[in-house]
Amino acid sequence: MENASQKIKLFEDQPVRAVWDEGAQKYYFSIVDIVSVLTDQDTQRGASTYWAVLKKRLKNEGANQLLTNCRQLKLEAADGKRYKTDVADTEQVLRLIQSIPSPKAESFKLWLAKMGSAALDEAVDPELSIDKAIMNYRRLGHSECWINQRIKSIEVRKALTDQWDESGQTG
Repeated sequence: MENASQKIKLFEDQPVRAVWDEGAQKYYFSIVDIVSVLTDQDTQRGASTYWAVLKKRLKNEGANQLLTNCRQLKLEAADGKRYKTDVADTEQVLRLIQSIPSPKAESFKLWLAKMGSAALDEAVDPELSIDKAIMNYRRLGHSECWINQRIKSIEVRKALTDQWDESGQTG
């Protein structure tokens, strides 16, 4: 997957690893993280076991298309290492949620819809992502001077790497 970047999204203060695929213009979410959120499993091991049992049940029920379309991507885990992790896009996650009895299912669907909408809005108007970064820096307590310097340094770094790319010095 080219032009993909991993992010941590929060659903009710619980982390959900996500990867934005710029080419496909969609998110891929860690299934184990979603299972953890929906089932209140407090460990990755518990959520992984739940997902393994659910995969088997779905296969027996003939839901092979959902399982076949799931991908594996290397995502960073809590220990800082990257491991192959089952991921699903929004459509697959919505299908998966139907198989997990959870009182959080409806609010999770709304959260997914908001994330998808925000990502599409940012794709149409990239300035929105800059505005969001500035807002997050403010939320983290950084000064306006620091924020301006940070935005300028990103701009300078981007110009430099673009020059390297044009001259064939990267890669």
